[in-house]
Amino acid sequence: MTESTHSILVIEDDADIARLLQINLEQDGYVVRWIADGATGIDVARTGSHDLLILDLSLPGLNGMEVCRRLRDEGHHLPILMLTARDEEADKILGLELGADDYLTKPFSIRELLARIRSLLRRVAMEQSATAGSEQAPVTIGAITLDPVKRVAIIDEAVVELTVKEFDLLGLFMAHPGRAYSRQQLLEQVWGYEHGGYEHTVNTHINRLRAKIEPDAANPNYIITVWGVGYRFIEPGDVQ
Repeated sequence: MTESTHSILVIEDDADIARLLQINLEQDGYVVRWIADGATGIDVARTGSHDLLILDLSLPGLNGMEVCRRLRDEGHHLPILMLTARDEEADKILGLELGADDYLTKPFSIRELLARIRSLLRRVAMEQSATAGSEQAPVTIGAITLDPVKRVAIIDEAVVELTVKEFDLLGLFMAHPGRAYSRQQLLEQVWGYEHGGYEHTVNTHINRLRAKIEPDAANPNYIITVWGVGYRFIEPGDVQ
């Protein structure tokens, strides 16, 4: 049983799988709500009354990828564990890039599912504890100001629209200027789970982030490539 009650939203159109999930999750101490379609599910997810979303990729009408994309674009930080019957690498990469926190391919074991859920909930609790235990003051490096509490990025007095993962990447970099991170370290710290083999997901996010914050994305001033390692954010005294 879990130490405290968490509410989990399941958006899954396969009734047999949904019932299996509901039975096992409730046995593990979770409160579960099941929705069978994406359009209804996204409205329920928007209420903010759940601690985690288990989201099937192949849904009637509004599919799982679109549900994930809309929630992240709207600024919802609900942890998302995506399920799919497909084992194509492109689907996994797209799901992660859209903001899914973890990914399981059907068929999967219930024990692995429960372990992934506990991992995601622990990470959220740690992030909330860290935020509550510090002032999380805005950070300014060069022309960029990042407010971790308001989750706002400003460049030259203009707000920059960032996705959830882009903001988290920038926040990690600006909190540790000058530190070099490997792609695997960025995956672990920003995505919260060891997605081995998906380091190019980081490359995609770095390129998109550079396009939004760099004066010249082809010749970056802020996010510097460290050849053979990964990336680092420039230190305040080195900003051109």
